[in-house]
Order: sequence, then C-alpha cells, then structure tokens
Amino acid sequence: MLPLLVCDDSTMARKQLIRALPPDWPVSITQAAHGEEAMAAIRQGLGQVVLLDLTMPVMDGYQVLAKVQEEGHSCRILVVSGDVQDEARRRVTELGALAFIRKPAPAEELRAILDELGLLQLSADADVAAPATAAVPAPAAPVDTKVGFRDALREVSNVAMGRAAALLAEELGVFVQLPIPAVNLFEASELHMALADANRGEQLSAVCQGFVGEAIAGEALLLFHDSQVADIAHLLGLRPGGDVATSEMLLDLASVLIGACLSGIAEQLDIRFSQGHPQLLGQHARSIDELIQFNGARWRKTLAVEISYGLEDHAVNFDLLILFTENSVPRLTAKIQYLME
Repeated sequence: MLPLLVCDDSTMARKQLIRALPPDWPVSITQAAHGEEAMAAIRQGLGQVVLLDLTMPVMDGYQVLAKVQEEGHSCRILVVSGDVQDEARRRVTELGALAFIRKPAPAEELRAILDELGLLQLSADADVAAPATAAVPAPAAPVDTKVGFRDALREVSNVAMGRAAALLAEELGVFVQLPIPAVNLFEASELHMALADANRGEQLSAVCQGFVGEAIAGEALLLFHDSQVADIAHLLGLRPGGDVATSEMLLDLASVLIGACLSGIAEQLDIRFSQGHPQLLGQHARSIDELIQFNGARWRKTLAVEISYGLEDHAVNFDLLILFTENSVPRLTAKIQYLME
C-alpha cells in the first residue's frame, strides 16, 4: 500500500478529498489537521504522496513545502486549495509542488492528474527517501472524522473567499493573504461587539448588500478603514478624490468581493441567490453605532462568517462579514448535510 497523507485543517475538506480518490488506488491514508502534523507524518514515511492545503493554522502549506525542501524529503506533493490566485500557483510550483488542484477537487480531475503524474502506478517501494531517524516526533493524535456544521460552513466559505481573493488580486495587482474564516452564531449584542472590535478605534466606511434564495437570506457587510482608502485608490491607479469618488470606488470593490463570495457559496450549496444593490451605509463613521442601526426583531440572532483579507506588502485590510438570518440556519444545515453525504 502506498502511504498517502491528506493534510487540511477542515475535516470536511479531508473527507471530500478522500471520497474523490480513485477507489482502485491501493493507498494507506494518514490525515493531518495542520502542517506540523503533516511534517511529523512525512518524517515517519507516512507521506510518499501528499495532498496539501495552503491556508491552515500552526504551519501553513507554504511552510510545509519549504520545510520539505529544507529537510530533503522526496515525497510527491500536490496542493489542493481554495486559494486560486495565479501568484499562489506560482509560489507553490517554485516550492516543489507537482500540481495545483482547485477545491473542491472533482474525482475525474483528481484521477487524471494523478495518472498524468504517474502516481497511480507508484508502488510503495518506489525510490523515496527514507524517513529521518533522528528526533522523530510521536505520531499525531487520531484525527476526528466527524464533520460538524460550523466546520462544513467554514470550508464552504474558505473556497468562496479564495475565488473572491483571486478577483481582488487581479483587480489590484497584489497578492491577497487569506485567513481561516470564523463561523459563529451571535446574539445581536454580541455581533455589535464583534463589529466594534473590527473597527479597532478607526474611522471606517461600510458597504452592505442583501441576498436571498431558497429560504436562506442575509446581508454581506464589507468594512473599509478610512486610513487605508488612499492606498486602495493608488493600487487601482486612481487619484484620491472627494466623498463621491471614494464612495464609487468602495461600491465597485464591494461588488467584486461580495458578489464573488456569495456566488462561490451559492455554487457549492447548489442554490441561487438574488442580490440587492450594494449600499454605502456611511462614510467616516467614528463608531459602529453611527454606522449601523440594528433591527432588533430581524437580527435577534445571526449566523456570521467573518473573513479578513489582507494585501501583502500593503497596510490594507478588508473585513467581510456574511450575516445569515436565524431562520436561514435550518435550510443551510440541510444543504450542507447533503454536501457531507
């Protein structure tokens, strides 16, 4: 049996990927939830072939690729990621990845790539460097294979934000640093505090866009920090203008980010969202209270997906919150359950 390592911080992503593997491929599978667990497995010879995510806690995929090169392991690594920026592809290739596969990986595409690389014919006794014998870490703890709702929605959001980041990177000509999305069910007061934390004491502007489809509804909220607006304009090749020009720029950027993210979620869940027009909620607000007046009845509770995009080599961040109404949770749960089956 060929030792195969599947490394992803999402249990759902690992489950989807393992399910997409060719059923006739004789492999013994080890799972890792982050890069340090992956390196421990590789050092023990448990990863002659590695399917590697990029955005992970503790040690990300880029760091794993660099560490594998540094330690001289000759395992075959294929990156499977939701971050589909051209620069991400270039960087992982430079670090020795044999292929880049876009999440979620279709079974047919995965088989074709494995076959093209000769990995389906790779035997367990192939010419692969022996695992290191010095200071070998203890085996990683068994990875839980039960997929929870939040883990699943986080992975769906991860794929969607990667597609949005690719468009943003193309628009601004930069590399977008992606976080691990946070998924939380908030009371209205708790959401208020989360937004206040995102404010970080700075003046900000916000764009809101509503969406609805198949008993799922909500609003996407994109926060811009006023201190960063001039840098954004510079990246777009625009001259800093007055409030009207700034608002048009923010609305255009929000349309790209929010639209791509919602489309990515809808595509994975096999639904269709109708989206309202993006609206500028306020400019130069000094507090969240000035920016948003919550409707207590509608937003008694909300399921929030929080994503903070950062631009490499630029002090620019976009805080995106996708807020689902409490009544949307049962339908979301049913749709995500279908993905996991």
